Amino acid sequence: MADSKNLPKNADEQIARLRQALVQNAECGTTHYNLAVALIGKQEFAEAEQELHDAIDCSPTLAEAYVQLGGICLQRGDIEGCFRFNQRATKARAGFAEGYANMGFVLLQLVDGKNPKEDEEKVDKAIKNLKKAIIHNKNFVQAYTTLGTAYFMKGLVEEGIKANLQALSVQSKFPIAHNNLAVAYLELKDYKQAIKHCDIAVDLGFEVNPALLDELSPHRSV
Repeated sequence: MADSKNLPKNADEQIARLRQALVQNAECGTTHYNLAVALIGKQEFAEAEQELHDAIDCSPTLAEAYVQLGGICLQRGDIEGCFRFNQRATKARAGFAEGYANMGFVLLQLVDGKNPKEDEEKVDKAIKNLKKAIIHNKNFVQAYTTLGTAYFMKGLVEEGIKANLQALSVQSKFPIAHNNLAVAYLELKDYKQAIKHCDIAVDLGFEVNPALLDELSPHRSV
């Protein structure tokens, strides 16, 4: 167990220690990566980006570094760049569930309604990637809920419900899944289930869309 006296007291101290460690060993990919994560926490993205590239140069199989670079792209609004880095993460490490799930998420963000055929292809690719994420990590609750969203986008409400119920089988108090189920059951006019899951989402602190609350209000028992 680490000596608590030697633990960094704040982010600046942690960053200073990591930089000092790199002076002693500049070829440690993990140290570059940890420094990048600390810099991201301070929103120093340009410097973090360089450290992540250095981490990959030192450790090409460090899939987490590609994911963090994807996150920086997403923060900048570069959705396609986010996709590319997550794709590289899955190539750097076989079976890297987070990379597949992130690609699925990004593909859904690229659906813009301009070309229905292309949009359908993006949703189908998202579903394939999300299923791969779940194959490699059967407890990946976010992958289940994103998969549910993809099914909803295809009009497959029952399949979307199944995906969100699978998320709850892993983590019963996952608010996003409850919110998604409330919306889906409302569409099916199953008001009892919609109200149940909506109320659970609210109790868990999720910011439910006011329009959903308004639609369910007339169906609540007086």
